[in-house]
Amino acid sequence: MRVAVFGASGYTGGELLRILVSHPVFTVTTATSREYAGKPVYMAHPHLKGLISLKFVRLEDALSKEYDYALIALPHGLSREIVPRLLDSGVGVVDLGADFRLRDPSLYREWYGWSHPNPELLEEAVYGLPELHRDEIRGARLVASPGCNATATILASAPLVRMGARRLVADVKVGSSEAGSKPTRGTHHPERSGAIRPYSPSGHRHQVEASQELSWLAGEEVRISMVPHSVGAVRGAFASVHAQLEIDESELWRAFARFYSGEPFIRVMQRGSYPNVKNVLGSNFADLGFASDPSLPRATGFAAIDNLMKGAAGQAIQSLNLMAGLEETTGLLLAPISPA
Repeated sequence: MRVAVFGASGYTGGELLRILVSHPVFTVTTATSREYAGKPVYMAHPHLKGLISLKFVRLEDALSKEYDYALIALPHGLSREIVPRLLDSGVGVVDLGADFRLRDPSLYREWYGWSHPNPELLEEAVYGLPELHRDEIRGARLVASPGCNATATILASAPLVRMGARRLVADVKVGSSEAGSKPTRGTHHPERSGAIRPYSPSGHRHQVEASQELSWLAGEEVRISMVPHSVGAVRGAFASVHAQLEIDESELWRAFARFYSGEPFIRVMQRGSYPNVKNVLGSNFADLGFASDPSLPRATGFAAIDNLMKGAAGQAIQSLNLMAGLEETTGLLLAPISPA
């Protein structure tokens, strides 16, 4: 099956290509880049030299080519313009941006500052978290893949919500690759290295999608406040989600184990062991843990993911596998890298 990768020269685009070059079913036939158009893929991704022989093309040129599926790793606000054209031509789409994640079009005006031009597609788009929407993703023609902060937060929160939590607070630590390949004063190495600081602490955009999905899971409104933190690591996202629940850790362990039973990319830690992003780097796995403090009362869910894999490229291809009728693990059973 032929796949196009839009926005293929960034970090997420590079991860999509890295997975797809060894995928047994999908073949990358088109890769777009504005900056590198006409140049070989290895000019942006030297680690892929010898593994992929494509040259980047301009976005407009890519729209006229033929392929079965498109993975879109463009900045927020761009995919809303091209997704309708791709769907009209019969191409299945997984969008890694935010343009189709929210079901309520009014939320785009509130959280992103623009009115959605295709509200009818918001009703059709499936939120691409297989642990919640596996059956809907199968056969979908448009999947909106979650952000990394939202992915870690939802995975850590879902068993707590199933146990009755309706108000949660998420603390998320995330590595510098989340900010993309173009450095800014706040993201390039001299500023980021050794730093631990909050950003967007009064309403991060990913919290609205987390609230949307957890409310769907609960069947009623769930409110969650998210505070992300920049840390000096390159890769990884770690979510600690707190809820007021009086529960002992044995019951908490059973709740996590039941909720994620049979999930191929979820690894629930034993009681007294806790996730570490170093143990998932380079993979599509999410390591989950839990803790409780009966004296408050307080229950906490933990999730560790690679923000570029389970938080972006790996999860998108997990959804793409499902859309194409494949086993969702196809091409994704990559062991984490250690040491990292």
